[in-house]
Amino acid sequence: MNLYEHTIIARQDTSPSEIKQLTEKYSKIVEKNDGEIITTENWGLLHLSHLIKKNRKGSYIHFKIKAKGNVIDELEKNEAIDKKLLRYLTVRVKRFDLETNYFLKKEDAEKK
Repeated sequence: MNLYEHTIIARQDTSPSEIKQLTEKYSKIVEKNDGEIITTENWGLLHLSHLIKKNRKGSYIHFKIKAKGNVIDELEKNEAIDKKLLRYLTVRVKRFDLETNYFLKKEDAEKK
């Protein structure tokens, strides 16, 4: 089994309930193909570095996945035809960094 970090960017006008549906939809695809979702992170609405399909912002969802390569192929095949998504990216990693939260607000980090 390989370890993957997978990020999708949904359109800026996607509602929170649709974001939840997207997360569940792609989690089910991974689990149906004998993969395992280690963690799911909703990074929220962030500015894009350049316009993508006339969108200045996007809702980011990040998955840490333990699976075989064919699971990622199936996942990306479904994402390519989804009109709610702007982009997706999968990176194979050697190990997961489960301690660091890169999108923690500065005020929250100072409290810890």
